[in-house]
Amino acid sequence: MPGISFKNLCKTFPDGTQALRGVDLEVEEGEFLALVGPSGCGKTTLLRILAGLEEPSEGFILIAGKDASVLQPKDRDLAMVFQNYALFPHLSVFENLAFGLKARRRPKEEIKQAVRAVAQRLGLSTMLTRKPSELSGGQRQRVALGRLLSRNPSIHLLDEPLSNLDANLRASMRNELAKLHQEHGRTTLYVTHDQVEAMTLGQRICVMNEGKIVQLGTPEEVYDHPANRFVAEFFGSPSINILNGRVTHDEKGHSSFQLDDHPIELPGQPTCEGENILLGIRPEDLTLSPKAPLGKAWETKIIRIENLGDSRLLRLALGSQELSTRQDARNFKVGENLLITPDWARVHWFDSTSGKRL
Repeated sequence: MPGISFKNLCKTFPDGTQALRGVDLEVEEGEFLALVGPSGCGKTTLLRILAGLEEPSEGFILIAGKDASVLQPKDRDLAMVFQNYALFPHLSVFENLAFGLKARRRPKEEIKQAVRAVAQRLGLSTMLTRKPSELSGGQRQRVALGRLLSRNPSIHLLDEPLSNLDANLRASMRNELAKLHQEHGRTTLYVTHDQVEAMTLGQRICVMNEGKIVQLGTPEEVYDHPANRFVAEFFGSPSINILNGRVTHDEKGHSSFQLDDHPIELPGQPTCEGENILLGIRPEDLTLSPKAPLGKAWETKIIRIENLGDSRLLRLALGSQELSTRQDARNFKVGENLLITPDWARVHWFDSTSGKRL
């Protein structure tokens, strides 16, 4: 199973759109790498160049140490699952599943065994004679995935394969994809804009924005130590709170974060006096502190309550800014005042101009 190296990869389309801007990336053999970012960030273009469907403007790709530019798409030992399924409408489910194997002139009995095994695994055994038009969206997606698994090449490419499915089916298919990778251990690149898919499936996550890689790391690293404000806001639901303020120090050496007229004491945060900075706090890292002394907690007012079933999401007013916190208790009321304290060990500081982590 080959590793993959992207070296200074650039792609500019004829209309001047720069889809990729000097991408350097190493994908380990057998790794499940999630490529995540907003629409138009270049993640699908990266996959299409790897598959041989697009040519890079600059740079190159190595597959198992070989320059991919000298390899035809059919010789790269990879297969791709597309967002829109890309099934052959005139072929049956069986014929769609068998297509890759037939193209490689595999023996008929081998094809039958491979297709039947995959159909059984994906719950398609009773649908092998149907055409794609007779299937639901979820069933078509399973056929598209099954077509990849029937051939089971060394590299699996998946381009937002679950985006057209309902929430329950998405969760079920995420579980199935995780099991399949655990069993087969193929090198997998999985493109998504869904943070849940990236966090639950990726052994590592490659976060992209505007054609560049902005962070590469494990799900824990990306969530707990975001490289900048963009990454911090992309991951987490509800989104991280971003508060605009400044840090001050008094003559006794005590530090405070000044947010409008609501200062709060800091436990020795290493920041510069008078610097305008952004404080990032995830909703789960805010604690109710009804007995906290003045200056140790913020006094906020509930302006909206969202029922999440197992918990409540509270939208709070704090001066001219707002923040959110998730709480298990259910006895809150709009207009109620709350004292809250950040978990200072888990907050994030960002430069207010560049957005970079401090």
